[in-house]
Amino acid sequence: MAAEFVLADRMARRRGRSGPSRPGGSAAGRLAAAFALLAVLLPVSARAGEAPRGLEPSLRAELLDRALAAYRRIEASGRIGNPVLTVIDYSLPSSQRRLWVVDPATRRVLAHEYVAHGRGSSHPADPARAVRFGNEPESHRTSLGSFLTGDTYTGQHGISLELDGLESGINDRARERRIVIHPADYVSAAFRTRSGGWVGRSFGCPALAPEVAPALIERIRGGSVLYAVAGDPRDDLARREQPPPRPSAGPARDEKDS
Repeated sequence: MAAEFVLADRMARRRGRSGPSRPGGSAAGRLAAAFALLAVLLPVSARAGEAPRGLEPSLRAELLDRALAAYRRIEASGRIGNPVLTVIDYSLPSSQRRLWVVDPATRRVLAHEYVAHGRGSSHPADPARAVRFGNEPESHRTSLGSFLTGDTYTGQHGISLELDGLESGINDRARERRIVIHPADYVSAAFRTRSGGWVGRSFGCPALAPEVAPALIERIRGGSVLYAVAGDPRDDLARREQPPPRPSAGPARDEKDS
C-alpha cells in the first residue's frame, strides 16, 4: 500500500511544479484527485470487471439454515467423514462468487469462490445464469440437492473430486454422469477478465478456478456434504427435471465430464 501513497505524493508534487494553485484547490480538482487515487487503490480484480469481495453476495441465512438441515440429516445417518459443508447458490449468476465452504459447528465461512454450471442448464439469452437442472446422462445439466464428496483422482483437468448424489431421481446419477469437482481454465481469473466477469460452462460439473481448486478440493474431500440449490425450495422442485425410465447401462467412459 505504501507504493500507492508514494505515487499519489509524486502526482501532487508534479501538480505543484506546474504552477501555483489556490489552497486546497477547486472542488472539481479535489474530486478528480480522489477518483485518481481510488483507481490506484482499487484491487485489480475490481478494475477487471469483477465485484470486490466486500461487494459480493453473502450466504443468505435462510439458505444456510436449509443447507445445515440437510447436513444434520446426513450426519445422523453416520455417513459424514469430513465435517465441513459446501453450499452452492445457482440462483446467482456465474459472474458472482456463489460457492461457500462453511464450518457447520460455527457457521464460519472458510472459502467463497466462483463455480461453473452446466451448459445444458444455461438460460438461452444469458449463459451466466442457470435455469434448468437435471440428472440425465449427456444432458450437460447441473444437478441440485445433497451430495457427499468422495475420493480424489488426477484426470484431464488435474486433481478432481468425485461426488455421490444422495437424492433419488434428482442427483443420484452423478457417478454415472462423471459429475466431479475439477479445475477449469474457463473459471480462471484470466478468463473472467476477458469475459467481463462471467465464467464458462461445464458439462454439468461444478468446476472451479485452477488457482483455488487444489486447496479447496483437499479441504472438502473424503465425505463432506455439498448442498446445491437454485433459489426458493418450491422453485427448486419446479426446476428439477423429471427423468424418464433409465436406459440400459452403456460402456463406461475412460474420462470424466468437463
